[in-house]
Amino acid sequence: MEVVRGTQHVKVTIDGQVVAETDRPLLLHETGLPVRYYLPPEDVDLTLFEPTDTRTTCPFKGEAAYWTYIGPDSGAELRPDVVWTYAQPIDAVPEIKNHLSFYDAVAEITVS
Repeated sequence: MEVVRGTQHVKVTIDGQVVAETDRPLLLHETGLPVRYYLPPEDVDLTLFEPTDTRTTCPFKGEAAYWTYIGPDSGAELRPDVVWTYAQPIDAVPEIKNHLSFYDAVAEITVS
């Protein structure tokens, strides 16, 4: 597993709504898995999300906490647990602490 500081422009949209945009992503490379982009929290519009009680544990990264997309208004479709973060990652990947990553099955991630 390797974490690389990227310089690409990364934009994340959910249902047409821009939820994150950054020029300082972290790219996490894991054997056999697609590259995951971890974005600084200050580059994510957290007003569009609510934290959930969902937790998962990865032996390589630690315990992940999840957030649900609630959208800009009450008419938005909820997208449960679409984003996750590691508040206390294990020692092998300290760089991803508090950065957020999105499920690309729901969120559209554009890299340019």
